[in-house]
This record gives sequence, C-alpha cells and structure tokens, in this order.
Amino acid sequence: MPDFTLISAPPLAGYSASFGDIKLSAPKDLAIVSIALPLGGEDSAKAAIKSAFGIDLPEVGTSATTGDDATALMRLGVDQAFVLFACATPDAERQIAAKLNGAVYTTDQTDAWCSLEISGPGARRALERICPVDLHPDAFAVSAVARTIMEHMGAIIARTDEDTFLLLSASSSAKSFLHAVELSAKNVT
Repeated sequence: MPDFTLISAPPLAGYSASFGDIKLSAPKDLAIVSIALPLGGEDSAKAAIKSAFGIDLPEVGTSATTGDDATALMRLGVDQAFVLFACATPDAERQIAAKLNGAVYTTDQTDAWCSLEISGPGARRALERICPVDLHPDAFAVSAVARTIMEHMGAIIARTDEDTFLLLSASSSAKSFLHAVELSAKNVT
C-alpha cells in the first residue's frame, strides 16, 4: 500500500499577479484565529489582549497591529475579533490560546478563509466595482474593517495601508472570489 502524506495548503497559495498599477497576491502562511470575549469576562479578556499583544482591542469595525507589525487584530463585533499573523505550522490556535491564558475563547479559522491582498494606486478603483462598501479614504480609513459581499460571496475587507487592502472570503469559493477580483482589476486597467 502506498504511503501518502497530506500537506495543508491555502487555496490561493503562491498566487501573485499584476494588472497595470494593481497587484494581487495571496499572503504566505497567514493564520487566522477567532477570539470571542466571554459574557461577563470582557474586562479580563481586554486586559489579557493588551498584555499578550501590547495593544488594546480595537473598536468594532477597525483593526490594530502590534508595534512590529507581526500581528493584527481585526474587531468584527462587540465580542469577536480575528487575530492574524504569519504561522507556517498548524498550531496557530494553540499559540494564541497560550498567549491569552484562557481569558477568551479561541477557534482556528485559517482553513475556513482564503486571503488576497490587493494593492497599488488602482486597488480602490477595482474594488469599487465589486464591493458595496464606501471605500473613499474619508469613509474607509486605514485600519478600517468591514464585513460585506463581493459579487455574490461573503467577504471581509480591511484597509491595511494607503493603497492596500486585505480581502478574506470563504476558502470553499476561493477560485470564484479570485476570478471576481481579477476580472475587476483587468476591467479598470
């Protein structure tokens, strides 16, 4: 009987392309861990987050990064946030759980999401065609985060820099999501 070894790989692993002034790429080894603040334990959870990462839990609809830019916290709801960081091993949830010492509930979300970074002067122009969120800098500043839809697929969009956005969508529709973003980028260049 043959010996098989399965290796986990993100659905868009290694993807990188440019369309005029727009660059698309799949972040390498991006781990996503969901943290949920327990009812009645919000203050302890916030203190644990501050101690573990050196930053406060951001307000709902915003994100914050650690001083070394190694970890980002995306606040998606009153009691929920995502922790994003580079992790090539399948123990992302254990790493975050250990840092937060039981003050929050943690769930590994890495395999549930595909991630795509879009950057360049035309990035916003491409996103405006497929995303109903007002992405004007006055309305969607750097560090803003929103749950939305792009085409017919659920997504999370985060503005990580002046002309850079991180997009998350269900890994089960990664190729369709990539196609929608690629097509929009092609159509504006």
